[in-house]
Amino acid sequence: MTDIAFYHLTKFSLEQALPKLLEKTLQVGKRAVVQVGSSERAEALANDLWTYQPDSWLPHGTVKDGHADRQPIWITPDAENPNEATFLFLCDGADRTDLPSFERCFVVFDGRSDQAVQNARAQWKTYKEAEHALTYWQQTDSGGWEKKA
Repeated sequence: MTDIAFYHLTKFSLEQALPKLLEKTLQVGKRAVVQVGSSERAEALANDLWTYQPDSWLPHGTVKDGHADRQPIWITPDAENPNEATFLFLCDGADRTDLPSFERCFVVFDGRSDQAVQNARAQWKTYKEAEHALTYWQQTDSGGWEKKA
């Protein structure tokens, strides 16, 4: 079964928190698919990754960039894996049925949104019933992560 980690954003936005998680993904030699809620959101997030820190660079792309097979990080609104990623990031309430095809899944949700929290709880229940290994991480005041469950 896939290891699924829920990342509860409480202090920083997805745009602020996701780059650090993606940096760690690349540091361990993995590829990632980041699934978001819309094409517009994919492009906005891709633009944010170019500028989130002046001295950092995260190689990534979207359908607009093309060449998915060459992209270590692929950002999409679709349930796809064109870059053969082993890590999946589900954002904006995105969900998938092909979780077993990934080594790890990260459900990143905004704790300041009641709808996002309700959606994450429903996903937790579904994934637990499917016998995936689940962990829950809450954002700290400094933007780091503390394991809660």
